Amino acid sequence: MTALIDKSTEAPTTLVRVLVVDDDEAHAQAVADSLERLGRYDCTVANSGARGAALLESDIFDVVITDLRMGDIDGLAILRKAKDELPDAEVILLTGHGSITSAVTAMQHGASTYLTKPLDIQELRAKVDQASEKLRLLREKAELNRRLDEKFGFEGVLGSSPQMHRIVTQLQQIAPTDSTVLIQGENGTGKELVARAIHQNSRRKSKPFVPLNISALSESILESELFGHEKGSFTGAERRRIGQFEYANGGTLFLDEVGEMPMNTQIKLLRVLEDGQITRVGANEPLKVNVRLVAATNADLKEMVARGTFRKDLYYRLNVVNIPLPPLRERRIDIPLLMDHFFKEMSARYGKQVTGFSKAALNALVAYDWPGNIRQLRNTVERMLVVDLDGLLDIDDLPDDIPPLHAGSAAAADAARLGMGNDALVGKSLVEIERFYIQKTLEFCEGKRDEAAALLGIGERTMYRKIKGWGLD
Repeated sequence: MTALIDKSTEAPTTLVRVLVVDDDEAHAQAVADSLERLGRYDCTVANSGARGAALLESDIFDVVITDLRMGDIDGLAILRKAKDELPDAEVILLTGHGSITSAVTAMQHGASTYLTKPLDIQELRAKVDQASEKLRLLREKAELNRRLDEKFGFEGVLGSSPQMHRIVTQLQQIAPTDSTVLIQGENGTGKELVARAIHQNSRRKSKPFVPLNISALSESILESELFGHEKGSFTGAERRRIGQFEYANGGTLFLDEVGEMPMNTQIKLLRVLEDGQITRVGANEPLKVNVRLVAATNADLKEMVARGTFRKDLYYRLNVVNIPLPPLRERRIDIPLLMDHFFKEMSARYGKQVTGFSKAALNALVAYDWPGNIRQLRNTVERMLVVDLDGLLDIDDLPDDIPPLHAGSAAAADAARLGMGNDALVGKSLVEIERFYIQKTLEFCEGKRDEAAALLGIGERTMYRKIKGWGLD
């Protein structure tokens, strides 16, 4: 589509690009003129099949309107060419020799519609409008999927620490499968984000992702939420209800805080995992479902099994693939990266012009233990940005429960090292800067070359050559 400027408003207007292919020059121009008069189409005319094929190779169009019978290259050839060169383009065929056979052939090759001459201009405009609207919706869906991939793809699982590198590698391996996954970690460590990343990178991404927090539901309504119910199955059941398993059919069901599930419901969940069937509350006939289950908990399920509060057989069915998410205090090197991500997100949301974090604020945030993990860090960055008055997020913007560090303290030194800030590098050569960061990363990883290489995003052989060349310990 071509972006033009509407002189009256100075706002960009997007026109749908249309290619009209017809060896009847007067007819082709009449079609183009009738569409352009609507003000939303930019038409190009090709007066032969050969010219139309050449334009399809060299230019981009949203809709192609082609005559079926032409002297050199016919409309079916143009249709096939359009689908090869521009798979998303909508193609409309025109002919004065309408027949069911040619119509079926055109539709089988991907034509969006088929019209006969003499044309009804209003019908043509309506069909082009329909084709362009279909294309718009497809592109909106593609853009939404792109944004989902960006937000919930593996790159959305932020972190450059060795722990997060290992987790992303594991996610890349398990996402394409249908294996049941158990995500374990403290509150706020990003369990739902990981579950969404698994779904978004699986074969099920076009189907629903359905999250359900077990702890937010009472035992009396949990089974109805999971499996649905029939009308009249209990007091208040005035109509049939589709449960989350049924709603997620073909996709992924994410059960958060699965350790809170009552024992009776655990038995029924185990049966679903074993049989792939659910039975609505109040119904007799089971329903087949095809759902990938991802569960999450902040509890120690193994300990709960030992105490008899969680079924051992269900634990093993859920724990096919286990992903333990480390708390933020155990991967402090990721804190500056997360801070920067949340800072950019919040700055755009609130439209505030803020330069960034001061060194003192950065050190305080890196040194803090973050009992609420990533969720707490995100809320803290948002709060600092909202209350800031001077355009710099400094210690005066810190919440009361996050104390500033004393300059020269061991904690401040550790925070500065993890924050990777060093004004002394300004003006140094790239080789000197590279050596500094490799050496500091090796120190942080306690000399483990594989972890340091993974952290820096380079190969172990490259790391070994640099260590040897610089004579580093």
